[in-house]
Amino acid sequence: MKEKYVFSEIEPKWQQAWAGQNLYKVYDNVEKPKYYCLEMFPYPSGNLHMGHVRNYSIGDVVARFKTMQGYNVLHPMGWDSFGLPAENAAIKHGVPPEKWTWENIDNMRAQLKQLGISYDWDREVASCHPDYYRWTQWLFLRFYKQGLAYKKRAAVNWCPSCVTVLANEQVIDGACERCDTAVVKKDLEQWFLSITKYAQHLLDNIKKLDGWPDKVKIMQENWIGRSEGVEIDFGLKGFEEKLTVYTTRPDTIFGVSYMVLAPEHPLVLKLVEGTEYEAAAKDFIKKMLHLNEIARTSTETEKEGLFIGAYAINPVNGTEVPILIANYVLMEYGTGAVMGVPAHDQRDFEFAKKYNLPIKVVIQPEGQALDAETMTGAYEDEGNLVNSGQFDGLNNEEAIRKIGDYMEANNIGLKRVNFRLRDWLISRQRYWGAPIPIVYCDKCGEVAVPDEQLPVILPSNVEFKPFGQSPLAECPEFVNTTCPACGGPARRETDTMDTFICSSWYYIRFTSPQETTGPWSKASADYWMAVDQYIGGVEHAILHLLYSRFFTKVLYDLGLVSVDEPFTNLLTQGMVLKDGSKMSKSKGNVVSPEEIVAKYGADTARLFILFAAPPERDLEWSDQGVEGAYRFLNRVWRLVGHYADKVAGVQPYNGSVELGAAEKEVRRLTHYAIKKVSDDVATRFNFNTAISTIMELVNGLYAYKDKVDPAEQNLAVVKESLEYLMVLLAPFAPHMAEELWEATGHQGSIHLQKWPVHDPAAVIQDEVEIVVQLNGKVREKLVIAANMEPKAMEEFALGQEKVRALLEGKSVVKVISVPKKLVNIVVK
Repeated sequence: MKEKYVFSEIEPKWQQAWAGQNLYKVYDNVEKPKYYCLEMFPYPSGNLHMGHVRNYSIGDVVARFKTMQGYNVLHPMGWDSFGLPAENAAIKHGVPPEKWTWENIDNMRAQLKQLGISYDWDREVASCHPDYYRWTQWLFLRFYKQGLAYKKRAAVNWCPSCVTVLANEQVIDGACERCDTAVVKKDLEQWFLSITKYAQHLLDNIKKLDGWPDKVKIMQENWIGRSEGVEIDFGLKGFEEKLTVYTTRPDTIFGVSYMVLAPEHPLVLKLVEGTEYEAAAKDFIKKMLHLNEIARTSTETEKEGLFIGAYAINPVNGTEVPILIANYVLMEYGTGAVMGVPAHDQRDFEFAKKYNLPIKVVIQPEGQALDAETMTGAYEDEGNLVNSGQFDGLNNEEAIRKIGDYMEANNIGLKRVNFRLRDWLISRQRYWGAPIPIVYCDKCGEVAVPDEQLPVILPSNVEFKPFGQSPLAECPEFVNTTCPACGGPARRETDTMDTFICSSWYYIRFTSPQETTGPWSKASADYWMAVDQYIGGVEHAILHLLYSRFFTKVLYDLGLVSVDEPFTNLLTQGMVLKDGSKMSKSKGNVVSPEEIVAKYGADTARLFILFAAPPERDLEWSDQGVEGAYRFLNRVWRLVGHYADKVAGVQPYNGSVELGAAEKEVRRLTHYAIKKVSDDVATRFNFNTAISTIMELVNGLYAYKDKVDPAEQNLAVVKESLEYLMVLLAPFAPHMAEELWEATGHQGSIHLQKWPVHDPAAVIQDEVEIVVQLNGKVREKLVIAANMEPKAMEEFALGQEKVRALLEGKSVVKVISVPKKLVNIVVK
């Protein structure tokens, strides 16, 4: 083998060889256990960043490891390729979105291949390809026919810069998640998916997700936001209508001192019509249209209200309470009306103080007497009811149930389960997305495009403008069509689908991406699904992961798949930071993967990024760390090169010869490394400690090489150790491992070798080194029998000449012995 490690020759050589051999091509094989490893497919922005490298390197280690363990591993890659950046590029540079996207895909595919990731490229998909979005449209129609896709007029989040609607989840702190522009409200006809019909199912099944991080499960639970309460009908003074309020605290009903409506509530204009409050109320409503719901409900936003001259009547005691409209109440949540109980809700308390509204205490803490006049904040804890009629004296937890029962029995209210989750708004007023397969006919109304007419293809002859309607709406060739039902003239829907629709089912398409009779082969989907290990950023905890779970449940109910959860295990990797901050061009702290690969090789880049931190934690980029990884690979190269000719023709150690202490230590390090790396990769994904263990093995082999006379070295033991070293290194540094495997005379790819199992007898130590401490400070190191008992350790340590000298003139208080670790002598 060559004296020097020349990665620039080795890596292209093996990338071409693997491709030529179809080494990573996989087929359905019911005779073997399957393992589906998937990293979240990327948006083709043009270039990989270090976050990508980390994500895909993690997945590649898992996929290679599972392959060597004997699993039939599916490890595919594709492109989440619809989206706004392509359209913005068309506006800015005059490049068609399709051309921009496919050029980016070509570049990023080449970059991924440079990293040596073990993808089955024959399964590559792109969500912008008609062969893919045909089935996205087909799936939409399955939802539509089940009543799970519908269109309605709604106040929606509108980004003036992107000129499109945003889902609630895409509004971050009141701004567009993509361009950071302040989001406003706008009334539009929009398409929705009824995810709320699956809210309870999505919540219940979280307990099945044992392989998911707790933080992600908690985020989903909170987003779904299940609550149990009562819908209460308040009367309206001077009106026949009822005002319905939802509350989780019916125990405070006697403490209601005012009512607050969302400015958009349909009763507001009726209540103020023809009154002195009408003009002010309309001005307030107009003002609210320019605020998005995040800004209105933020704890940092000052609560604003306006009395509208109307009164609600409390159904339990007939008390009249004033009605206000306020910025913090939203029509989309609950009923759009909130009862104010300032004595027992801090937000209500602050609002009541600001607008001089009454405060009524109805829950007293045990042994105290709250006075509304002197309260400085709301009392929100447990207590007993007061000023609550027949319910006085009840513990408020018990009162929640009993007052709810009373309300139902007296037709005042109904017990209800509510969810924070809202239906999924999927309409986008943009071009570069999957067209919604609906047409509008003056005779037939809303008509679904028949399956045989799919896909509805995006037209190429459109004009991109920075402002105004979607290009689709201004393309007559696209808009004007024929009604599938009556054959008359019709108009196509010009909205496209949210790109999260495309990514909510791609993991099933990977099971049979060439299927033409359906979105996937049922047999292949049944074999491969669910995904055994899914890997991606925690920023997708709510959006993508929740939507994918919803999609899978609908598809399961339709009999299209046989699992109702898509991802068995989830790993959310941390970010790659530089100088303590996320890498970004604006901060000037971006490290290019291409530059690192060109300077050090892909194996070095992979090794560093896997070694620098546990995968779930953020990783701080270190140029010194990259240099260290490169030096380590060179050490491995030199070590194997030193022994390559010497061990040629030698059989690995088989246990037939009694070994000396040095050889036993080499075997102990080797088999301990097999055990530790296997455990770290298989159960904990602690790639950093796995690599550290491999480094310790290399150090041990160098120590044997340098300290034991070459004539006395046991080459059978060395060969066993080197072979296992190469196999253990293979998932982390695949190119080097493959080259060393070939250079040492082996046939076939190292990546198809069987993963080793450690020999338990080899890892048992005859002797260990321990430290002797004096009052916790290390003073001596001793080699003792590994099985020495604590009392014998104490006696042995105290009998050492150096230890006796250290104890002269001192009194021993106690001795603490930890087997195989230390003896700590406490003195005074």
